[in-house]
Amino acid sequence: ADMERLVERLEKAVERLETVCQGSGMCGDASAKGVAQYVQAFDALLSGPVAEYTKISREVGGDVQKHAEMVHAGLMSERALLVVASQHQQPAENAFSELLKPISEQIQAVQNFREKNRGSKLFNHLSAVSESIPALGWVAMAPKPGPYVKEMTDAAMFYTNRILKEYKDVDKKQVDWVKAYLSIWTELQAYIKEYHTTGLTWSKTGPVATAGAKAAPAAPAGLAPPPPGPPPPPAPVSSSTDDSASRSALFAQINRGEGITSGLRHVSDDMKTHKNPALKNQGGPLRSGPKPFTAPKPACNANPSQGTSLKAPPLLELEGKKWRVENQENATNLVISDTELKQVAYVFKCTNSTLQIKGKINSITLDNCKKLGLVFDDVVGIVEIINSRDVKVQVMGKVPTISINKTDGCHVYLSKSSLDCEIVSAKSSEMNVLIPTEGGDFTEFPVPEQFKTVWNGQKLVTTVTEIAG
Repeated sequence: ADMERLVERLEKAVERLETVCQGSGMCGDASAKGVAQYVQAFDALLSGPVAEYTKISREVGGDVQKHAEMVHAGLMSERALLVVASQHQQPAENAFSELLKPISEQIQAVQNFREKNRGSKLFNHLSAVSESIPALGWVAMAPKPGPYVKEMTDAAMFYTNRILKEYKDVDKKQVDWVKAYLSIWTELQAYIKEYHTTGLTWSKTGPVATAGAKAAPAAPAGLAPPPPGPPPPPAPVSSSTDDSASRSALFAQINRGEGITSGLRHVSDDMKTHKNPALKNQGGPLRSGPKPFTAPKPACNANPSQGTSLKAPPLLELEGKKWRVENQENATNLVISDTELKQVAYVFKCTNSTLQIKGKINSITLDNCKKLGLVFDDVVGIVEIINSRDVKVQVMGKVPTISINKTDGCHVYLSKSSLDCEIVSAKSSEMNVLIPTEGGDFTEFPVPEQFKTVWNGQKLVTTVTEIAG
């Protein structure tokens, strides 16, 4: 029943969007009046790759369909900002931050949905979207919004590759879903390269955008358009007159040619500080030169989840089938003992702490942890380490797979019964696997970080690059 209601809601939303498009002529009509060319191009992206992704997500259903609705809402929020930018001049930084809020909130909603559904059977799908959705923040990036979107797309590859590996010869629909989703960001990069190469393009005319600026809503077919708002206040006449007079005077001075220097005063050697050091100490401190150029900071944080916020309280509790261990600092005796096979553990933002998990559980995830020690008995699924630094993981029993992603500094201590463990790493450094010896000690082996790829005439061949020293 819930699924039927969701499908009905989505169909109604699509019908409303189609009605608006047909009434205003702004979807698929390159000659639409009053709609900027780059807004029309964005509409083409919505009606192409985004529509295909939404359609396949609806067919997959479940959490993937719900996630797709959130992604679509984020893209529509971005379209609304593009319309505002096409009709207004660039605002001040604080006003721009307010305009970006709907996009930031939608990014946060997409990421929160993934965190609340870590036990989902389609978790890799949710993770692929969650890791790459900050790409919507390209509107706040300058001067290279295109490469930023590429970087976010690469973050999704870790999970989309898993989906392809799992469903390649099993379910073609899942493979099509991956292609449709990734094509959104590929097309967006091409769109940015054509219309917003160095940052969001604002109108050179019209009023300056304010925090409450909104695009005029499109009128549905058969209805008269809303009355236009008040025109922007006219510019003061005196300022334009003064500017014209100043420019005329400047050109008159330049046209004098060499005579322009006739009014300059001669400076003798005894008046020059570099020839008379005593003058340097007279008349107060010397003026310093201009400050060196620094690149402006983006108007908003592309990933709201990394923004500054109040310190959250520490947490260690069982929520349904998920153990949540969050925001622990300097806690050296954390223990989870009453475990079951269907349970998972999610360890988030724990610093300088140690955690022991007894018994056999389904999976463990370490996310955004620093200087954390983890000791566990048995995991039947996977142990994931993402966005972390300086962590140590010790296996006492068995684990089939350990995944290390975007992590710097990771030591994995394997037990004798877990030597067949598969370790998958991406975008990580300073990784070491420690193998037990007969004497009870461990021998350390580094995980390769650098690779060499060559074309052998038929395919790319990648080998590990040995680094001396």
